[in-house]
Amino acid sequence: MKLFVLLLVCVYAPLSFSMASAAIVEHTFTVQNKSVIRLCNEQVIVTVNGQYPGPTINVIDGDTVIVHVVNKSPYNITIHWHGVTQLYSAWADGPEYITQCPIIPGKNYTYKFKVTKQEGTLWWHAHANLLRATVHGAFIIHPRSGRFPFPTPYKQVPIILGDWYEGDVEDILSKELATGDKIPSTGFTINGLPGDLFNCSQIQIYELKVKHGETYLLRMVNTALNNNLFFKIAHHNLTVVAMDAAYTEHYVTDIVILAAGQSADVLFTADQPRGSYYMAAHPFVIGELENLIDKTTTNAIVSYDGYEASSDSEPLMPLMPLHTDVAIATKFFTSIRGNVKAPYWIPVPLEVDEEMFITVNMNMLRCPVNENCTGPLNQKFSASLNNESFVLPEGRGYSILEAFYHNVSGVYTDDFPDYPPNPFNFVNPKIFLDPNVTFAHKSTKVKRFKYNSTVEIVFQNTAVLNAQSHPMHIHGYNFHVLAQDFGIYNPILDKAKYNLVNPQISTTVPVPPGGWAAIRFQANNPGAWFVHCHVDDHNVWGLTTVFLVENGPTPSTSLLPPPADLPKC
Repeated sequence: MKLFVLLLVCVYAPLSFSMASAAIVEHTFTVQNKSVIRLCNEQVIVTVNGQYPGPTINVIDGDTVIVHVVNKSPYNITIHWHGVTQLYSAWADGPEYITQCPIIPGKNYTYKFKVTKQEGTLWWHAHANLLRATVHGAFIIHPRSGRFPFPTPYKQVPIILGDWYEGDVEDILSKELATGDKIPSTGFTINGLPGDLFNCSQIQIYELKVKHGETYLLRMVNTALNNNLFFKIAHHNLTVVAMDAAYTEHYVTDIVILAAGQSADVLFTADQPRGSYYMAAHPFVIGELENLIDKTTTNAIVSYDGYEASSDSEPLMPLMPLHTDVAIATKFFTSIRGNVKAPYWIPVPLEVDEEMFITVNMNMLRCPVNENCTGPLNQKFSASLNNESFVLPEGRGYSILEAFYHNVSGVYTDDFPDYPPNPFNFVNPKIFLDPNVTFAHKSTKVKRFKYNSTVEIVFQNTAVLNAQSHPMHIHGYNFHVLAQDFGIYNPILDKAKYNLVNPQISTTVPVPPGGWAAIRFQANNPGAWFVHCHVDDHNVWGLTTVFLVENGPTPSTSLLPPPADLPKC
């Protein structure tokens, strides 16, 4: 009888979500310092509840999430729920000085929002300075029906990829801003552990134990501050079934590439001979100076049940691509297609109201007199969109969303240009010598949209300070990735390349080095939405802006008033 009951539980467990009504999922995040040992050194990092990575949040589509953040760290903090659309709840989005002022040390704030019509793997992270290096975790949205648009996996496993920095990341940020230079990472991690390819790390390696013949859903996130990452499992194929919590057509591959900030749902079947296999990740980097590239590889172990390793046996290692392999990265990024039969598929809007062409630039900032700058040509690194290098409105008394909601002037201007003010040969490396594009204008310019307008944006990467891959993330929206290619976008010829039938839906698009990416979305979510490169060095140097979306015509299509405990500047 007991066995019969157990079988019933196993058979019907996948349907349990469909029998559950919408719930309140409540957590307390205590942000605090913790001493850890990695890569032979003991150092203090900022954590949530003493965990690195932080706790996984599991919700069901339709649930309300309440997270009490208690800041016991020495730094200002905010939390961003990356990829959660925050429909009509922009106050909970989290980026400092954009939707809220930060939670200062010793203070608390409660985030409250509803998850609406989303399924899949997302993540949460700090959105204050560089604290997301260690303050992050998975945010998993389960389908209310309990069913996936693919066979139910045997188990679901978070795989959190990250990069590691020696020393306090806030000290690193201060040094970067003071000297104008960049400080590379010193290693990478899988689920917080570097793996046994690093010194002093023989026991600091994540192990995934699998049952032969079973299929696992890897809920993958690239949390790295500054790196796009290749990922493989030796001798095993992977099937991508979702990206950024939007279902895709099944894409079978032996390699996954996640841009910084991206997430993916990936099926992996333990169908090889019983043994021990490495999973591994290392960076995809193009256009960066050699001394600024971390070429290390992180690894973890996949071990089959029933396999007894001998003392002289080694797990099989996957053959990893070169760090500069643009062809492999491009094939992956351009092969993903949306699943039009999956839940919450949104057809591409065909009528466009707003068109923008935005250059994505690396730049320089002139070194102040009597300071020692160690960036390019003894200047400082900078970055910009349409040659406007964004400055957070720190010290102006309000976040941008507060100023927008209360109609307060002096915090921002809504004149962000739709096109670059000085057109140039965007992919010619010699443009670096043109001071009109090499040195960007510092400003807090934003773009304003009418409610429900359809927006098309072409992000044009440039060769200023070398062409790099820029993962562009837009808060508050899922958008269609219509096309990506190399060279300078041609508005006549390249529109013919648009996929208007089944493009990928995403929150982050990697703009190819020396190329462009076209996206489209409907501005139906009022608020102030941060738009930025998810390479955090580029972010803090100014490769950002904000989209302001006005209220709709009714109370139900308008932003609610701010919560009473919203932090003050």
